[in-house]
Amino acid sequence: VFAAIEKNILTGVYPAGEPISEPRLSAELGVSRTPIREAITRLEAERLIKQTSSGMIVVGISKKDVEEMYAVKKAMEPYATELAVKNMSAEGLEKLREILEQQEFYVTKSKDLDTEFHDIIYRESASPTLESILSPLHHKLMRFRKVSLQFSDRSTQSVEEHKQLFEAIEAGDAKKAKE
Repeated sequence: VFAAIEKNILTGVYPAGEPISEPRLSAELGVSRTPIREAITRLEAERLIKQTSSGMIVVGISKKDVEEMYAVKKAMEPYATELAVKNMSAEGLEKLREILEQQEFYVTKSKDLDTEFHDIIYRESASPTLESILSPLHHKLMRFRKVSLQFSDRSTQSVEEHKQLFEAIEAGDAKKAKE
């Protein structure tokens, strides 16, 4: 329930400023109000919704939020990647290879595998702290990533970057992967 509501917020189905309520969400998602309440608690903690004097409203993600999230990713991802190279399991490397092959195949077919690729790197860093910070940020940026991929050749560029990153990881070259 949390994931469904979060996705609707991040993709603009529920735009910023829109009022939402337990009964509405319960009806739309076909679930009781208990999981809705639990999801609302998490969404408030994520600062995607907030309680106002007139009820619950969607906060969404502002331009400033996006800029800050990218700054955090820019600072932390190189370190997570360096750790992933050092801790990469054979299974993790194989999953990266499979995703990269799928990305190359689907590059013109609008299938987004970017999040899966990054989640493996975060997990393989063997740092629960980095994973718990970077994975949610990456997921929140989904809406903005999809827009940039639709209106440019960014999909092709992203796949090429992932290919270079995979090659560095496969070679065990932490310095190159970090760069």
